[in-house]
Amino acid sequence: MIARTLLAATPALAAVIAFASTASAQDFAITNATVATGDGSDPIENATVVVRGGKIVAAGANVQVPAGIPVSDGSGAWVTPGIFATVTDLGLWDVGAVQQSNDTRARSTPFSAALDAAPAVNPQSQHVKVSRAGGITRAAIAPGAASSIFAGQGAMIDLGDDPQAVRRPRAFQMIELGESGGRLAGGSRIAAHTLLRNALREAGSYGEDAGLSGSPSRPADETTGDDLPIDPRLTGEEAERASDVLLTRFDAAALVPVVTGRQPLYVHVERAADIRTVLALPREFPRLQLVIVGASEGWLVADEIAAAGVPVIANALNDLPTQFEELAATQSNIGRMQAAGVKVAINAAAMEQPRYLPQFAGNLVALGKVPRAAGLTWGQALASITSIPAEISGYGGRLGVLAPGAAGDVVVWDGDPLEVSSVPVRVYIDGVGQPMDSHQTGLRDRYRDLDTSELPKAYDW
Repeated sequence: MIARTLLAATPALAAVIAFASTASAQDFAITNATVATGDGSDPIENATVVVRGGKIVAAGANVQVPAGIPVSDGSGAWVTPGIFATVTDLGLWDVGAVQQSNDTRARSTPFSAALDAAPAVNPQSQHVKVSRAGGITRAAIAPGAASSIFAGQGAMIDLGDDPQAVRRPRAFQMIELGESGGRLAGGSRIAAHTLLRNALREAGSYGEDAGLSGSPSRPADETTGDDLPIDPRLTGEEAERASDVLLTRFDAAALVPVVTGRQPLYVHVERAADIRTVLALPREFPRLQLVIVGASEGWLVADEIAAAGVPVIANALNDLPTQFEELAATQSNIGRMQAAGVKVAINAAAMEQPRYLPQFAGNLVALGKVPRAAGLTWGQALASITSIPAEISGYGGRLGVLAPGAAGDVVVWDGDPLEVSSVPVRVYIDGVGQPMDSHQTGLRDRYRDLDTSELPKAYDW
């Protein structure tokens, strides 16, 4: 499909493609295009997008292009913000089955929460290139949990063709609860939550010892509201030794920003009961900034999630339970949570294939036309893969939108981006035109012409 589109590009789209240059940020304007700003509103026909100095200057109808800015006719094209993929493993692996090239999980390390994904990111990974050609301009990457419920610290990256992919290291802490967390913690959810609460308490104590403010409050009794006493048998040096059995000092230090609210805590849970347990954590650790990942049964507790103000990153089409914690999974999950007031971003079902995000979003638009189902409007669906994940990641108004002052992350499509037959023909990150090639396109070009006269001579045996 990509080969067909690039070969059959209209003259107008060809002019847009001609703007490409990876040297520096470009000043450009695209006129007469269908523009979707990513803020949840409907697409605007015959609209204009203006980018100057790597930033969006204007986007919409009746926009005047400043003098001196190159203009391209975008008739027949669609223009959107760059797609923001969240909770992915982009840049952390090359071949999944080859351990030496796979940095997604550290199975034998003594560390857990202190693990930092940023140093392992490879900007030249083929997965980064393929995703960039699919319209992904930014991503939140996270390691996977392997030896503890604490997977480690994720990072925010851009997918630009340059060596500086990491924009914000140690951006959030990723943990596993639910079935996976129970298995990693010793065989049950009981063990997982005990490990989590012990770790957060130890991090709070570590922060106090280091002179850092904002340590968690003591746990409150849910019936009386009175403070519960810390176990008197574990005090001083003895308590420190007991906690060190489960958490190294380096891991405790890494969790201090979590308990002080300076680093979000991304928690992977699926079933409704587990979501309620996560929502209760701020009673004991009031500074926690929670983000729920997964939430297959989120629709069952949507009102509670909305009331807590906790955002959710959920799979779009998870409707067949593969585990007991997903028995109530439904494709209407995201639509119902959105209707209840939950801020929901779409996550790709496969972390390594975020380029399918527009397809998932498009399916939710179609679902809205199914009787008794709950989907999304077109504008909501695009926002769930652009502005909303940007907001959850701390970039509200700066990424994922075509609005004045936002980063010049612009994708030009040959049709409706939520239709499976449409593909990007041009991608800009911070106003810089990006290459669209990858190992996949190289193979396509190599084998498109099967003229045997150009094949190497066979060996003589």
